[in-house]
Amino acid sequence: MRAWKDVSFPKPLYPLVHPSVLVETFEKGDGISLYFEGLEENARIKRDIAHIGTHALLKMLLVDNFVHADMHPGNILVRAPQKKGSRKNLFRAKPQVIFLDVGMTAELSKTDQANLLDFFKAVAIRDGRTAAECTLRLSKRQSCPNPKAFIEELDKTFTFWGTPEGDIFHPAECMYQLLDTVRRYKVNVDSNVCTVMVTILVLEGWQRKLDPNYDIMHTLKTLLLKEDWAQPIDYFFS
Repeated sequence: MRAWKDVSFPKPLYPLVHPSVLVETFEKGDGISLYFEGLEENARIKRDIAHIGTHALLKMLLVDNFVHADMHPGNILVRAPQKKGSRKNLFRAKPQVIFLDVGMTAELSKTDQANLLDFFKAVAIRDGRTAAECTLRLSKRQSCPNPKAFIEELDKTFTFWGTPEGDIFHPAECMYQLLDTVRRYKVNVDSNVCTVMVTILVLEGWQRKLDPNYDIMHTLKTLLLKEDWAQPIDYFFS
């Protein structure tokens, strides 16, 4: 991720590194929350930030399997394009997103990663039964008292979302309803998996403020359903 020019992290300053104290480089930038208001102003930069944030998270999840688990706006800076050179170069320039405080991370086992990706794929194509079955596999110690009823309810809910009346629901709202169903049926979800799911929802929340038309679930669906890749997956994030 450090090699990706659109994303940056503070760098540890050796030898000022200790289990109790970590000294890092100072990163210049504006808090991402400054870009939340007034979509007309700097609209192109806001779209770029939403795009970069999504692909950074998906690269962490799909390629690195090492996810920043505290991606709230206070931990994200934006370094605007430098106003130097020709207008042509400025037009092409993109902002840089800086992620701070990487002390909280989540790393999934191969099994959990595969189950979570299958879950998101099912959500993206609105396959409620498969999404429910994948959810029940997101814990090694599943103790849901009525898994059959849980599967049936999610199947009905997803079927409704596929109708003209249900199609008005934003994918993020569907995810919140799904997680509420998980809570009501007391479905166990392992902590690392839950952390990744919440991180995606947090990311989706601030992205909608930047660009209401940007759909992280659509981007995820496009990647997950592209089965015949001509290049390794990290090619798509270069």
